[in-house]
Amino acid sequence: MFAIPEQFSNATKANFEQQFAVFSSLTAKAFEGMEKLVELNITAAKASLEESSAATRQLLAAKDPQEFFSLAAAQTQPTAEKAMSYSKQVAAIVAGTQAEFTSAAETQIAETNRKVISLVDEVSKNAPAGSENVVAAFKASLGNANAGYEQLTKTGKQAAEAIETNVTAAVNQFTQAAQKVAGKK
Repeated sequence: MFAIPEQFSNATKANFEQQFAVFSSLTAKAFEGMEKLVELNITAAKASLEESSAATRQLLAAKDPQEFFSLAAAQTQPTAEKAMSYSKQVAAIVAGTQAEFTSAAETQIAETNRKVISLVDEVSKNAPAGSENVVAAFKASLGNANAGYEQLTKTGKQAAEAIETNVTAAVNQFTQAAQKVAGKK
C-alpha cells in the first residue's frame, strides 16, 4: 500500500528534473538565437556604414546632377537586395530557434505522457476492484489533452509557416518595387 505514494513521489521528482533540463536547454537555445541575431546586426551595421560612406563619396564626386542621380539610382537595387538578404537571414534564425523550441516541447510532452501512462498502468495494477472506470476515464482525459496539444502544435506550425510566407512575399515585393524605381532613373 505504501508503494503508491512512493511511486508518485519518484515520478514527480523525475518529472521536475526533466522539466529543469528542458528549461535549461531552451534557455541555451534562446541565447544562441539571440547571439546569432546580435552577430547578424553587428555585421549588417558595419557593412552598412562602410557602404554608406563609399556611396556618399561617390555621390559627392559627381560632376553634374545627371551623374549624381544616375549614381543614386544605381545604388537602389543593391540596397534592396541587401535588405532582402538581411530579412531572410533574420527569418531563418527565428524559424530555426522556433523549430528547436517546438521540437523540445514535443519531446517533453511525449516523454511526460509516456511516464504518466506508465505510472497510471502501474498504480492501476494495485488499485482496488471497481476502479477500472476511473482509470479508463483518466486515460481518456490524457488522450484528449494530447489530441488538443497536437492540434495546437499543428496550428502553431501553420501560423509560423504563414508568417514566413508573408515575410518572403513582402521582401519580394519590396525588391521588385526597388528594381522598378532603379529602372526609371
